[in-house]
Amino acid sequence: MEWYRKVSPVKVLSRNGLVTYYTLFVMDMSSRCVRVCGTTMSPNAQWMCQAARQLVDALDGLALGKTHLIIDRDTKYCDAFQGTLQSAGVQIVLCPPRVPQCNAYAERFVRSIKEERLNRLVFLSEAHLRATLSIFLGHYRQQRNHQGIENKLIEPPEFLPKVGHIRCQKQLGGMLNYYYREAA
Repeated sequence: MEWYRKVSPVKVLSRNGLVTYYTLFVMDMSSRCVRVCGTTMSPNAQWMCQAARQLVDALDGLALGKTHLIIDRDTKYCDAFQGTLQSAGVQIVLCPPRVPQCNAYAERFVRSIKEERLNRLVFLSEAHLRATLSIFLGHYRQQRNHQGIENKLIEPPEFLPKVGHIRCQKQLGGMLNYYYREAA
């Protein structure tokens, strides 16, 4: 199974002005399921190595059962990061330089989250950014249809009533709307 990792910068308002935070996420290519690995102001080698160790953790690592990791040529993916994953049996696949089509699913996810949420909000803290990411990822996995997988949900609910009133669940101040049928 292949999966992809991406570092995405976001501006957060602080007392000293705008500060850039970087969020690392992993996408399972077969299911399009996205998980956040972490958020930091400085994705240095030490932080990236810690993220790699969490990915290959024997109990709950996101890399369990995965064979390949597709990454771009960003210098944030240091040798120690790659070595930690390779020692766990994950083969590193580098995208060719300046070829965004190589990681089209991840690039589309980044575009979606930026256009639909991140570019429309002013984040007041790291906690605000993390909460927004969590809400959006829940919506992305459980409430949003995806054309690339035949308009299905990534994690559909176990039971969908066929009869009942239609309700709207609003999140992030009405920026995310989910319509569902209330059980009769």
